Amino acid sequence: MLTRKEKILVLLSMFEVSNKKQETILELMEDVSPEKIFENQKVVELLSNEEYHKLVGFDELTLDRCIENMQKSGITILTVLSEDYPKSLVDLPDRPLILYAKGDLSLLGRKSVAVVGTRSPSNYGKIVTEKFVDKLARAGIVIVSGLCYGVDAIAHKKTLDVKGKTIAVVGSGFNNIYPSTNTNLANEIAENGLLLSEYYPSFVAKRYTFPRRNRIVAGLSDGVLITEAGIKSGTVHTKEFALEYGKDMFAVPGNIGSEKSELPNYLIKTAQAECVLDGDDILSYYGIDKVAKKQVVALNFDEKLIVDLLAEGDKNFDDLAEKSKIPVNILNSCLTTLEIRGLIRKLPAQTFALL
Repeated sequence: MLTRKEKILVLLSMFEVSNKKQETILELMEDVSPEKIFENQKVVELLSNEEYHKLVGFDELTLDRCIENMQKSGITILTVLSEDYPKSLVDLPDRPLILYAKGDLSLLGRKSVAVVGTRSPSNYGKIVTEKFVDKLARAGIVIVSGLCYGVDAIAHKKTLDVKGKTIAVVGSGFNNIYPSTNTNLANEIAENGLLLSEYYPSFVAKRYTFPRRNRIVAGLSDGVLITEAGIKSGTVHTKEFALEYGKDMFAVPGNIGSEKSELPNYLIKTAQAECVLDGDDILSYYGIDKVAKKQVVALNFDEKLIVDLLAEGDKNFDDLAEKSKIPVNILNSCLTTLEIRGLIRKLPAQTFALL
């Protein structure tokens, strides 16, 4: 149930009132109905004539109906006043005051790495992005990106392929995904990960919304990985936000003759980013590999065999039984033990995967 202040933020979002004006209005307004905020002269003076006439003619009953329709379509509304609002964004300058979400909100509290880069990666960039994402996602790292062409889409798709978790921050409303070719991907992420936007569902992407989206991508993540990007790429915005917010920066070196590797090479040269050659470098940076090695040492022969088989890729129960030659009753017991210890997870259709 949204409070009156939160409803007002939805109203301001619907009519594209800027984030800066939203912040000021939030400070000015009392706990009143949306229709009464215009009794505050300072609020009126803050709005343009166009904004004022759009907003003043919108009644609370219609607003409640719009909110109800969003909730029925699976959209959760998070505001800076909500308990579920991402803690990583709360203290950032120019934080989004409202976020629309579809999917698993628990991902907002997990270790995450943003994977970003050029919209037109080379074959090298595609291979490198998939290689890093494969390793990170299988280790339980949440992959964050912006659902655009190129590196963004590759990162999201690879994460889903290995049954990992991903957050997509879009620069449009959910009903107008940009690019439209990624609409199916967005729906899949909403089902198996988390889709986020600071824009009302009917909002159509504009040129300025993508750099602004990038501040959320950087803000949500513990670290930012740039796999391939030019020195004038839009990825520069994400890099600048990440450095401003004190996030960990990682960059993959590339061909010094390739424009698409200019940004990561520059970041490595100027010591603004850690040079990484494999996903293990990032896992090691966060101490995750040390935990994994201790767990593997404690495995018995059958458990180790199962883990090794799952390291090749997800497998269903019958595949594991056939390839491991472990008796069915013992295999069942081992799988239960490995799942309890947090080393594997059970997927639909009796399929198992490494965490």
